[in-house]
Amino acid sequence: MFSTIGKIIKWIGQHFMGMLFLLIAFVVLMPKAPSQLSPANLQEIELTGPIMNADAIIKEIEEAQKNPRIKGVLLSVNSPGGSVPPSIEIAYAIKELKKHKPVIAYASGIMASGSYYSSIYATKIIANPGSVVGSIGVIMESANIKELMDKIGIKTQIVKQGTFKEAGTPTREWTPQERAELERLTKDTYDLFIHDVATARGLDINASKNYADAHIFSSKRAKEVGLIDEIGVKSQAKLQIEKLAKVEKPIWKEKDKLEAFMERLENKSILKLQSYFYGLKSSF
Repeated sequence: MFSTIGKIIKWIGQHFMGMLFLLIAFVVLMPKAPSQLSPANLQEIELTGPIMNADAIIKEIEEAQKNPRIKGVLLSVNSPGGSVPPSIEIAYAIKELKKHKPVIAYASGIMASGSYYSSIYATKIIANPGSVVGSIGVIMESANIKELMDKIGIKTQIVKQGTFKEAGTPTREWTPQERAELERLTKDTYDLFIHDVATARGLDINASKNYADAHIFSSKRAKEVGLIDEIGVKSQAKLQIEKLAKVEKPIWKEKDKLEAFMERLENKSILKLQSYFYGLKSSF
């Protein structure tokens, strides 16, 4: 009996990669349900977790734009924000997409900072009643580890050209000139953020203290200050995009099973490693 079990285990070990390949092939080639055979005319794109790189979601947005069968897009958002450049990349990709087909941005949990910036050019913004919206602001941070370095006995040696080349260093306290330089940088980024929000949402830029200034809003208050259009759940957001897209028989695009499985693994890994400390760089 034990000899038989041992042979089975040995066979599995020798053929593991082959079995894995067959399993993946089965998942990929498995026949789809009849309802999936008709071409999709609506697509949901997810923006989840910290925004550190926009390549994957930009690719999805561009593919949805180029696909003539897709008549409308739901951008489902649950993100605390992230780095400045990728947030802006997503925002302008959505702006371009809206020229071709309607886009609804839906706040399923958190739509704050960079993820709000990413959503501003949608045709309409709808937020879950329990979601958090806003936090329109910019932050730049770095640790000061001088005391720790002194205790350990570590000293830095630096050769630099340029007065502000060491601005933001974690090895000592910043000089007043360095702090002023970094504050100018965050102010420029903040002004850009406010300008784009005011333009996209039709808000008074001179009254930005009411809707920006890093205020964190409930859905109700976000609607009152003009950051969102409606409060509702996801099923209502889907119904709205179906109407805006004017599709008689809505068919939502389903991701390839293997692709969806790999994305779930990736998202879980990102969320586990999620940190609000991004080092010295401006972030929303």
